[in-house]
Amino acid sequence: MNIEYTLFTIIAACIILAAILFVIFGQVTVRKLRKNPETKDSLGFKYVSGWDILNTAQALAIPRSIARKLETSPISFLHANVDVLYEHTNKFDRLLARLFYWLYLPGTLALLTLVILSNTGFFE
Repeated sequence: MNIEYTLFTIIAACIILAAILFVIFGQVTVRKLRKNPETKDSLGFKYVSGWDILNTAQALAIPRSIARKLETSPISFLHANVDVLYEHTNKFDRLLARLFYWLYLPGTLALLTLVILSNTGFFE
């Protein structure tokens, strides 16, 4: 068993767990926020179906100071409103968002890095 296969297995396990958490977070938290008239317009710009789940998770997972800087940027319409989301979520929702987001982001970046390294012949 080589190192490339081992790394891929670990990364794939993280991404599969993140995918399961994506569905759970979407069904438990974001569905509740979409139904609430006060929060349905605070979930950020929706490029494709499910993008508001990522926006919501990012707003709840990153530190508030960074989220507030994103809200004051020229492209603030793309990001979810962190203050409104904190008012309408509980600690379980925030924990679920952090678990999902911090498995999803590094897992995706690690997979992309692994693909690039593999295609450049790094593991040979």
